[in-house]
Parts: sequence; structure tokens; C-alpha cells
Amino acid sequence: MQTFLRKLKVIFTDKNIRNRVLFVLTALVLFRLLAAVPIPGVDKAVLQQFFSNNQFLGLLNIFSGGGLANLSIVMLGVGPFITASIIMQLLTVMSPQMKSLYSEEGEAGRAKFTQYSRMLSLPLSVLQGFGFLTLLQSQGVISGLSPFGFVVNVILVVAGSTLLMWIGELVTEYGIGNGVSIIIFSGIVAGLPTTISQLFFTFDTSQLPLYIGFAFLALATIYAVVIMTEAERPVPITYAKQSRGVSTYGSSSSYLPLRLNQAGVIPIIFALSIMLFPQMVLNILSAFSLPWVAGATSAVNGFMNNYLWYGIAYFILVFLFTFFYTAVTFDPDAISKNLQRNGAFIPGIRPGGHTAEYLAHLITRLTLVGALFLAVVAVLPIGMQLLTGVAALAIGGTAILIVVSVVLDLIRRLDAQVSMRQN
Repeated sequence: MQTFLRKLKVIFTDKNIRNRVLFVLTALVLFRLLAAVPIPGVDKAVLQQFFSNNQFLGLLNIFSGGGLANLSIVMLGVGPFITASIIMQLLTVMSPQMKSLYSEEGEAGRAKFTQYSRMLSLPLSVLQGFGFLTLLQSQGVISGLSPFGFVVNVILVVAGSTLLMWIGELVTEYGIGNGVSIIIFSGIVAGLPTTISQLFFTFDTSQLPLYIGFAFLALATIYAVVIMTEAERPVPITYAKQSRGVSTYGSSSSYLPLRLNQAGVIPIIFALSIMLFPQMVLNILSAFSLPWVAGATSAVNGFMNNYLWYGIAYFILVFLFTFFYTAVTFDPDAISKNLQRNGAFIPGIRPGGHTAEYLAHLITRLTLVGALFLAVVAVLPIGMQLLTGVAALAIGGTAILIVVSVVLDLIRRLDAQVSMRQN
């Protein structure tokens, strides 16, 4: 307790840390204000009914940070930027030049890679805004707009998405933590009062044991997420004796921490983006009155509303994306070369190719456990709904994963900042 209070004192007394925390809080307040400003022509009664009966909107609301619930000017949220990031990550697998830019050219290459993602997010936000507003207008959620008014709405939501992406980048640079993740996190947390009030007004005493069971399962899930997120496999490393001039330095030992959940919450976000992509495309095509679009839209909506098939697809995508993102961000060959260059080796493993092979085998086994865990937690609410028949929030597992992961990341980064100041 004393250690916690001492660290808390450092956070409030150290000017640099305090300014970073205040910057994050200011950015979140600005975001919540933007999320409360609706676009013109919204029929709130129709929106509420349409929103409550659409699983697609519930998923999309995660990426908007809660801005979609009232069709605010930031209704697209960071969705276009996330989609652009996924496309760029896929290009690293297909293009050696993009892979070199992302993993071999250091901070300058990563900055250029991120800039390409920003540029790609602009046309994606235009397409998503146009398609989504077309869908809402056809459903009567938005009414009374002229063609010029419709174009103005598209410009507003594209500008809102770009502004939100910029705010997220500023939070990453001048605040603490990943700005995009914090925006999504804040939207989920902001929706908690509404969710709790709905549970309070629909409370049924006959289902009290079921509510207690759900509460216990939620606490157990949070505990498991914390354990799995913090778990790591230390790989021992020994530094060989080095001679510099007339001096000889003795060998030393350290370890390479391999996290059990190397990809974090990114596979969840990637999987949701892929699940939403077909409906976004169909929303865009619906504006052109193509004869086959209505049938395709009905088939996709039927799939999304079928919790069994939706859960299976969601499980598979989370599982595969965990391996994909880990393969993109963790390069055993590069780590092996860095160890060899610094005169380090893993005891019992020959430097070079054997070390890379050992690390690849080890990270594959760790990723298998992490991928299964992420996929199970993601589909857990869907499974509970199928078993109990009680309407549960189908994105509850995803929300828990995002919230807990972001909180742990913030605590870890704050602790690192405090440790640097204390030393």
C-alpha cells in the first residue's frame, strides 16, 4: 500500500507525468463532447429501435467509441484507421518492400508505415461514411435531407473520423498508452451507466441465480485476462566474455521475456473489422440499386444474427489473427541476429539459425495458448446466450478484453514512467 501511495505521489508531483495524464484526460473529454454532437436529420426514436435490433451496429459502436449510438459527427470512430492498418499489415506479408519498411528500417520506417495507414484511412472513411449514411437514410433513421445535406453529412463524419484519428495519434505521442485503444476503451466505459441502468430496470428476481452466475463469470474472466496478459516465458540469455583494449569483461546473464499473449487485444479488433467488412461493402453497393445486393444483404444479416455460426466464425478469425499478428511483430531471425551481434546466446542452443528455430518453435507454442484463450473469451458471451437463452451482450467478452488490456497497459506504462523518475 505504501508503494502504491508513493507512486501515486510521484504521478501528481512530477510535472512531466502529470502533464501526460492531464493530456489524456483532456483528449477523452474532447472526444466525449464530439460524441454528443449528432449529425443533422436524425430521428432518435427510429434510431433507438433500429440500433437495438441490429448486431452489426453493436459491433460497429465499439470502433466508434460509443459515438455511433446517437449518430454523432464521430460516428465512424477509428474504424477506418483500423481497417487501413489491417490492410497495411497484410501488405507486409505480400510485399517484401513493405515488410522491410515495417520491421527493418527502424523508427523512421515505422513512421512512414503509419503515415501510409493514415493516408489510406481517408478514402476508406469516405466509402464507409457514404455507405453507412445511405443505409440509415433507406431505413428512415435519417430523413428530410436534400442531396446537398447528404453530402454535408458525409463530409462531417469523414472529418470527425479524421479528427478522432489525429486525437488518437496525439495521445500516443504526448500522453500515455496507445491513443486508438484508449478511445475505444473510453467509449466502452462511457456506455457502462446505460448498460447498468437497463439491467436495473429489467431486473427479474426469479432469475437472480442466473445474474449471480453471470457476475461470477465476469469476475473470473477479468481475473483470467489479467493473468494471461501478464504471463510471460523468460528465455535465459548469457553474454559471453568481451575484451576491450586491455580490459576483459566477464560474462553476465539475463533473460528474454516472451509474453503468452504477444498480440494483445489487436486480434480481437482485427477480427471484428473483418466481420463488419461485408456489411460495409453491401451498404455502399446498396446506393447503386444492384439487383443482387438485397439478397446478399439478407444472407449476411441472417449469418450475423445466427449466434452459432457467427460465434464459430468469430472464434476462427480471432485464433488466426493472433498467429498472424504475432508473426508480423515477432521476428525470430532478427532477434537471433541481434543476440549474436551483441555476443549473447541461449544456453544449450547454438547461435544463428538454431537460435531462430528455437525461438520460432517456442513462440508458436505460446501463441497457441494465447490464441485459444483470446478466442474463447471473445465468444464466451455468445456461448452463454446459446446455453441459457438469456439475451446477453454478444460483445461483452470483447469489451472485457479491451478494457482490462488497456488498463493493464496504462498501469505498466505509468509504472515505467514512475520508475524512471525514482531512479
